[in-house]
Amino acid sequence: MDNRNRLYKALTALSVVVVAATVGYRVLGQNVSWLDAFYMTVVSLTSVGYGEIVDTSRNHALRIFNIFVLIFGLGIMLYTFSVGTAFVVEGDLQRLFWKKKMLKRIKALRNHTIICGAGTTGLRVIEELQKTHREMVVIDRDPQRLERVAQLYGEVPVIEGDASDEDVLELAGLDFAGGVIPALPNDKDNLVVVVTVRQKHPNVRIVARCMDAKMADKMLRAGASSTVSPNSIGGMRLASEMIRPNVVTFLDMMLRDTESTLRIEEIPVPFHSAWVGHSLGEVGLRERYNLSCLAFREPGVEAFRYNPHDAEICRGNSVVLVIGNVDDIHAARTAASAEVVRRA
Repeated sequence: MDNRNRLYKALTALSVVVVAATVGYRVLGQNVSWLDAFYMTVVSLTSVGYGEIVDTSRNHALRIFNIFVLIFGLGIMLYTFSVGTAFVVEGDLQRLFWKKKMLKRIKALRNHTIICGAGTTGLRVIEELQKTHREMVVIDRDPQRLERVAQLYGEVPVIEGDASDEDVLELAGLDFAGGVIPALPNDKDNLVVVVTVRQKHPNVRIVARCMDAKMADKMLRAGASSTVSPNSIGGMRLASEMIRPNVVTFLDMMLRDTESTLRIEEIPVPFHSAWVGHSLGEVGLRERYNLSCLAFREPGVEAFRYNPHDAEICRGNSVVLVIGNVDDIHAARTAASAEVVRRA
């Protein structure tokens, strides 16, 4: 039992003693008001040494009752004091305030990613999202895993609980989330998360971890936007190391470089964007943002055009794939999402 539960039980027991003692002094005493009875209870339990405001010298029943109040009441008072001290000293009170602060911070998030599970896979997801300056909330039922998240990645918002629980997902800001990543060790648990999230939020993007290839189709039918198999990726990595080692080395250096965070990212161009109607050359990805354009996709078209020409015109809902530093990508994405200034 943790200190918080012990404190709740101790305060409940103390409240019962206070009420019982007050009623006892009121009933057994002669012409004793409720205020005097309560005052007598406080004086007795705190043992401050004041005189008896309720005279027990001529009332044997009241004196015996007062003895029991002193014995049991003082015992419960000492226990409550010790539990309260432990609650403060061992950090439970600080953690309570921290939790309230964390929930307040989560409520302010918009378009963030909810990571369900802080295991080996979840930690890599957290690392990548943090490097690319993405907001996130991590859910895990194991407090030790959440403590490890705090040690490795600082004040990343976390929630201790079951990721398949709708109430827990709501605490994580599901209504305003841009994506959910079920990364629990068990495929069935991830499937439950997919179903729960999709029923609550029909438009959020869900990318689920899936070990069994048979479960991938079920997750997609249940509402997952995409599934990722660590086994499949591991097999492709083994083959790539054999037949294209220099490409793999380049990607590894790109992902692991701590001084310059180089990434391949997508920049969506919304309908209200100031880029709409302008060519890639006019946007100036290389000149203004130091980015190289790898591919371009027009709205309503599945295929990308690789190594696009500068004359490509940006339209609403088109997507530009670039490679560059994450800070430069963030600046370009901010510019692409800015609304065009219309002159009267």
